[in-house]
Parts: sequence; C-alpha cells; structure tokens
Amino acid sequence: MMSDTLKQRENEGIAGFSLKAFLITVLGILLFGIYIGVLMYGENSLTVLNQLKEKKTRLKTEEVGLKTANQKLQKEFFELKQLEPKE
Repeated sequence: MMSDTLKQRENEGIAGFSLKAFLITVLGILLFGIYIGVLMYGENSLTVLNQLKEKKTRLKTEEVGLKTANQKLQKEFFELKQLEPKE
C-alpha cells in the first residue's frame, strides 16, 4: 500500500504532471521565448525593419533636397558659363 502511494506521487511530479511532461513543457516555452526574442531583436528582426524604413524615408527627403540644390547650382553654372567670353 505504501509503495502504491509513493508510485502515484512519483508519477504526478510537479503540479499534477509527470516530471517528463513538465520538463518538455518548460523546454518548449523557453525555446518559444528565444524564438520571439530573435524575431524582436535579432539581425533580421522587426526592430531592424522599422529602422530601415525610417532610414529610407530620411534618404528620400535628403534626395529631394539634394536634387533641388543641384538644380540651383546647375542654373547658376550655366548662367556663369554664358557670361564668360568665348575664345
């Protein structure tokens, strides 16, 4: 009778689960947590994606500004070129 109660307690393990089932569950949760961490903060993560989108927006804005400045400088260059005496 004593051995039956002891066997039952060993089979229950932690929180009513066998030790094997509990360890597999904990391992699964840990691996899932690591996977989510890699998705959020890894090399190919959502954070990197958002940073690249912001950088793309900044570069597009800078492109427009540089094109405008280039047009002004080209206009000034051609105006000065016409003022030079021809050889």
